[in-house]
This record gives sequence, C-alpha cells and structure tokens, in this order.
Amino acid sequence: MNLITFSGPPSSGKTSVIIKTLEAMKRRELPVGVVKFDCLYTDDDALYEKAKIPVMKGLSGSLCPDHYFVSNIEEAVKWGVEKNLSVLVTESAGLCNRCSPYIKDVLSICVIDNLSGINTPKKIGPMLKLADIIVITKGDIVSQAEREVFASRVHSVNPQAVTMFVNGLTGQGAFELSTLLYEENRSISSVKGMNLRYPMPSALCSYCLGETRIGEAFQLGNVRKMKFGDKNEG
Repeated sequence: MNLITFSGPPSSGKTSVIIKTLEAMKRRELPVGVVKFDCLYTDDDALYEKAKIPVMKGLSGSLCPDHYFVSNIEEAVKWGVEKNLSVLVTESAGLCNRCSPYIKDVLSICVIDNLSGINTPKKIGPMLKLADIIVITKGDIVSQAEREVFASRVHSVNPQAVTMFVNGLTGQGAFELSTLLYEENRSISSVKGMNLRYPMPSALCSYCLGETRIGEAFQLGNVRKMKFGDKNEG
C-alpha cells in the first residue's frame, strides 16, 4: 500500500484536491482511502463518503494535531492494509504553519492557497519546505502574473519540490497529480520504526498542561520570551 500525506493551511483546498485526485486514481481501478485528521470539527468525511471513498476521521481536541497524527498513524496504516487499499491518503491541517507531519520515505504533498498572500510561502515552515510536491490552488481567481509570482515564491522556499496548479472545483490538474502519487515500489505495510522528516514543534509548558493563569510565576517549562527594547525582536 502506498501511504501519501497531504497537509497545508486550513481552507487551502486540500479536501477538494484529494477527492479529484483519488477519483482519477479510482478510474485506474486502484482502491483508495483517506484518514482525515483535524482539531475540533470537520464534515469532510461526508464529502469523501459522497465520492464513495472509504474514510476515517479523528479529532485531536486540545492536543496538537501533529502529535495526534503521529500517535495514530500506525493504526491508520493498519486500517488501510486491512481494507486492502492500494493508496491511503492522510489529510491534516497545519494550523500553526510550523507543523511537520511528514515521514521519511513517504510521499508528502503540501497544498497552499494562491489567495493566501504573496509572502505566505515564507511564513510556512517544514510543512512546505520539506514537501515532495507542492500543489497551488485557487490560481483561477488571480491573474497569470500573480500565479507566476506566487509560484516563484514557493520555488524559492522549496526548490527541490515539484510545483503544480490544481483546481479543486473543476479537477484541472488532478489527473496529472494522480500520475505522480502511486508507485508499486513505494508500497509499505507498516510505519513502525520509520522516522519523521523533522521534529515536532517543541512544547510542554504549564499552559500545555492546563494552566490558565497569566503571569511569569505560572509560566513553567518550555517558555520563550521576547526582548523588548528599541527594536522588537521575537
């Protein structure tokens, strides 16, 4: 089974791109499925079910969605193997832009919105910088010049990745993307013992453990302070 991880900022169009891409793969008679990771709420599972794509969803609640992903990816792969899938896609939102839900030797795709702002590629960490393929969405809403400038910014952040435009509404570009996703020699049966491409965001401070009071006396653990002076530095 091929495992493929999709990530990207919220509302960048990940689900629409995945559905159009997996529909193209289904036409090649490849059994496909999705595990959707989110925080508080999602009804994307209904969209996958409508497209007749097997789906499981998990909500991290108060936990970091990246940590939740890693804690459950082994079980997700087991579910995909039991369903006899050829392709299992995991979808997760990079809520803090520092997220890194990528695994070494597992194909990774980052979906980014052309409307999100010209400097957005520089604001996204390993989720964009370590992706194998970067999909730019909503390019149909902007001019050709804006598309080219945005793609150039993406390329400057991750020059090794394949960058392509996909329209999640019409499906334009989805077939081309689907041809890059499945390879028989990438088949795995487990992720046990595999490694992340990049460490998770560092945390474990008093607020991670439920503290609500504000003040230095209550800020224990991994805390980073700004330096306030003539120049504001973070």
